[in-house]
Amino acid sequence: MLAKRIIPCLDIKDGKVVKGVNFLGLKDIGDPIEIAKKYDEQCADEVVFLDITATYENRDIIKDLIERGASELSIPLTVGGGIKTIEDFRMILSSGADKVSINSAAIKNPQLIKEASQEFGVQCVVVAIDAKKRENGNGYDVYIAGGRENTGIDLIEWVKTCESLGAGEILLTSMDKDGTRDGFDIDMLNAVIEAVSIPVIASGGCGGKEDIVDVFQKTNCDGALAASLFHYGEATIDEVKKICKENNIPVRRNV
Repeated sequence: MLAKRIIPCLDIKDGKVVKGVNFLGLKDIGDPIEIAKKYDEQCADEVVFLDITATYENRDIIKDLIERGASELSIPLTVGGGIKTIEDFRMILSSGADKVSINSAAIKNPQLIKEASQEFGVQCVVVAIDAKKRENGNGYDVYIAGGRENTGIDLIEWVKTCESLGAGEILLTSMDKDGTRDGFDIDMLNAVIEAVSIPVIASGGCGGKEDIVDVFQKTNCDGALAASLFHYGEATIDEVKKICKENNIPVRRNV
């Protein structure tokens, strides 16, 4: 079995890591590179920078952060937020990022997935998906615009489309679980994992290191993403990997 990945996510606004609830009450919690270096030292498998206020004016800021990250981090860096064009991909990857994550842009222009995978390779293309269970309980809908707009697109059909167009990985966030801190959405994850053969990363609902053990025991997801758990020092990545190892879950550890 392949080693499972533990992935901290850093929300970035104006060059600083911020944390809030549903993008409200954002608090500056530090420099992205310094925080990412701490996770690097703790044996994180990769790190995600999410530019939550991505605008044209902010592009120079994120470019600088990527260049700093590429020179100071030993782990892979994924960058997402506001990416709309193949030129955005080119800028981010040429600045030193290893992967690019797209969400709303993929829905609005699915051919961007194909174009990016053909030019840069499938391993560079991550499709991030926010999904929510339908009120009738029959399946899941895909949302865009930070979860504000229901596209009416069926989650399972969408992940199959993403794979067929060349996505290398799915980053799946459960809107029902996000912010609840009561565990990942096991049912949604299993539905997606059964539908595709590419890696799936679990996101949304992590409240403790036991939740990461739980998601690896109950699904065949390839990695687990968390933010608050690590940012607020409730657990280190080393501690998460230790408890995974104790539960016979394969993880990479620098020992």
